[in-house]
Amino acid sequence: MIPALSRALSAALGAGGLSVFITATPVAAQGWQCAAPSSLPRAEVEPRPRAEPVRRTAVGGYTLSLGWSPEYCRTRKSSARDRLQCGGEAGDFGFVMHGLWPEGQAGAPWPQYCRPPTPVTPKAARSAFCAMPSVSLMQHEWARHGSCVTRAPDAYFRAARVLFDALQFPDMDRLSRRQPTAAAVILAFADANPGVGEEAIRLDLNERGWLTGVRLCLGTRFRPRPCEGRGLRATAPIKIWRGG
Repeated sequence: MIPALSRALSAALGAGGLSVFITATPVAAQGWQCAAPSSLPRAEVEPRPRAEPVRRTAVGGYTLSLGWSPEYCRTRKSSARDRLQCGGEAGDFGFVMHGLWPEGQAGAPWPQYCRPPTPVTPKAARSAFCAMPSVSLMQHEWARHGSCVTRAPDAYFRAARVLFDALQFPDMDRLSRRQPTAAAVILAFADANPGVGEEAIRLDLNERGWLTGVRLCLGTRFRPRPCEGRGLRATAPIKIWRGG
């Protein structure tokens, strides 16, 4: 089992692990307009799906997965389950944190569900909310991925939030109006984050070709590294929903 993520992340920061892409004036880019409600839903522990096995495999790196909230909320504005993220009462979100995922070594399967599920604490949920405005998603990410990274949800979300808050984001409204290719979107993201190479960035699309998220590939010390496998072809057209 790897060391607690909070300790490993502190070591990485001390060695310049994240400083390679933290700008001189970091901002919480997508959470500046967020207003966490006075009370959040209680985290509900869900049983592990039978189709998802327990895997306590060695960690070879990490993926910081970001979701593009306008596309996610496009058909969920009236969803009771997604009201905090999509209903407008807590803010209008752009990129949000989907999760910090441990990856396997040398193409091996990723570890998952390493410990019996425990509820995300109210303290952890509140501290992570403006980056991940869904308590049910927090609970899922902690149970499936975070339980293989550290012993407590507070440390897991604290570390993930450090990574998320270190990022800068391109002007997605302007980018969307240019009818960009995959290469253009990746370049814009890399240009906004000096030290993050284009090879460390992957895009997620839905079946209709709309952007749903961005993935940042990290090594075991949380430094950007080339992603494994083949991504989208450089000339693939990318559609970006701006909301509305």
